Amino acid sequence: MSRIVYVNGQYPQEEDAKISIFDRGFIFGDGVYEVVPVINGQLVDKEYFLQRLDRSLGELSIAWPCSKQEYLQVMQQLVLRNKLQEGVVYSQVTRGIADRSFPFPADTAPSFVAFTSAMQILENPDAATGIAVATTDDLRWKRRDIKSINLLAQCLAKQDAVSRGASEGWMVEDGFVTEGVTSTAYIVKEGKVITRPLSNLILPGIRRRTLLEISQQQGIELEERLFTVDEALHADEAFISSATTIALPVVSIDGHVIGDGKPGVICTKLRELYKKRLLEEAGASS
Repeated sequence: MSRIVYVNGQYPQEEDAKISIFDRGFIFGDGVYEVVPVINGQLVDKEYFLQRLDRSLGELSIAWPCSKQEYLQVMQQLVLRNKLQEGVVYSQVTRGIADRSFPFPADTAPSFVAFTSAMQILENPDAATGIAVATTDDLRWKRRDIKSINLLAQCLAKQDAVSRGASEGWMVEDGFVTEGVTSTAYIVKEGKVITRPLSNLILPGIRRRTLLEISQQQGIELEERLFTVDEALHADEAFISSATTIALPVVSIDGHVIGDGKPGVICTKLRELYKKRLLEEAGASS
């Protein structure tokens, strides 16, 4: 049985889903997206997701396709209809359908599509072994704080990393790590978690926001600053975070072993605390 997806008010089977070739997301990449985890059949990290989506839409002057509550209801319906227990819901909003012209069209209704994907989040086997990362040039535009559907630069960077045997790429600009291709990048030195500060040059990660909150609650020292590739190579630990990974240890960068080559103590602790938080939220929502 194929998945049930959502397209502008309808819940078709995935093979029957259609979107106009004149949708500005298809023509210009004129839209934004979000990925929300599902744990025990419940959407989690909902509040921060809605806040970030609202900001991305506002930065591009795209209207909400429906109320925030209705948006959540669509996602919840997809979880129910697809009997999803663990995985993610991907949702995308574009400026809508109009003849191809660069200026924003007037009175165009936004397009809203969404689908589910089943995956292992809580017990990801990579958490026990760690992952390899490869550095790659950051070729993106200067508004990376918007969760735009323009992802060609990220596709090129990810393929570059994968072609070199890595699971993730760390993008580098002017000698400094900006972020992971699909994640936030962190290093740990002498018990201190170091990650780049928020700006227009990185995405404000929801997992980043939560991990920093947990770190503060646990008394783990934090430093939001730029760090170089060389610093990362000599770090005690390194790790990433994203909707699908929560937090995963990085055990090598460009073939150089990080620390003792095993998942670090701080990353492991933060991951377990985040898992507990997600399970509590899923339980409270049921």
